[in-house]
Amino acid sequence: MEALLQITFGGLIFGSIYALAAIGIVMIYKTTDVVNFAHGEMAMITTFISFTFLQMVGLSFFVSFLLALIFAAIFGMTVYQAIIKRVQNAPPLNQIVVTLGLFLAFNGIAGLIWGYTPHGYPSALRGDSFQVGSVFMSPHQLFILGITLALMILFFILFKYTKIGLAMRATQQDMQTSSLMGIKVSQVFNLTWAAGAILGGVAGILTAPITYLEPSMMIDILIMGFAAAVFGGFVNLPGAVIGGLIVGVYSNWVSYYIGSELSVAFVFLLIVLVLYVKPTGLFGAKYVKKV
Repeated sequence: MEALLQITFGGLIFGSIYALAAIGIVMIYKTTDVVNFAHGEMAMITTFISFTFLQMVGLSFFVSFLLALIFAAIFGMTVYQAIIKRVQNAPPLNQIVVTLGLFLAFNGIAGLIWGYTPHGYPSALRGDSFQVGSVFMSPHQLFILGITLALMILFFILFKYTKIGLAMRATQQDMQTSSLMGIKVSQVFNLTWAAGAILGGVAGILTAPITYLEPSMMIDILIMGFAAAVFGGFVNLPGAVIGGLIVGVYSNWVSYYIGSELSVAFVFLLIVLVLYVKPTGLFGAKYVKKV
């Protein structure tokens, strides 16, 4: 029982990171109809930027964290304006090829600039692990849970109670009508890509201390983020959060009781079963989009 609780807690930690990645993926798709396969590599570059501020410039963790997220927002808007905007109305297959191309390009650029040697990345909060009941946890793990919860609440308020959130929801439902009613659709798309890149950057910076910082560090996170998004319905932000937590706990159980090499396979097997029963995802719903 103690082992199960410890494994479940560890799964919630990784599930929180998957949820952050999934929210960014879903937010961009929900608003702009683009599936961003370069989401993980954009997060990886943001993490390397924070590492540069941290190690080479000598700034503190939280100053580096903040500056890296500012970079992420600018990076996301630049990618949208320079590349994605050109193919936004293209067939979905063309969009997929473009974002896959960005995935490869960003990975190669990061390798050329920072190399492929794994780097250690410091934890946000340092200190010895402590025990709560039968579960051991570290300050960095609590930081992951805390910042994930804070971001989820922040984005819930943003979408539910602000004009920007209303504009995003209106644009997602009917782009042309939103434009006719005075909503600056291009500005909404810019903000959406900026927010998505920030969420990805947070996921990357939280992942680096657990694993290592190197150009391929976000591939597994991207896969699990997509799994969480599909599990939750792909257009449902709360579903993406719940999907991320479920995927994190389930994959940890599989890794411990069956084998780590089979965790991804079993996660996707679970998703296939869920989609077989409910094709729109666990929390998805059919809706008609006006065109």
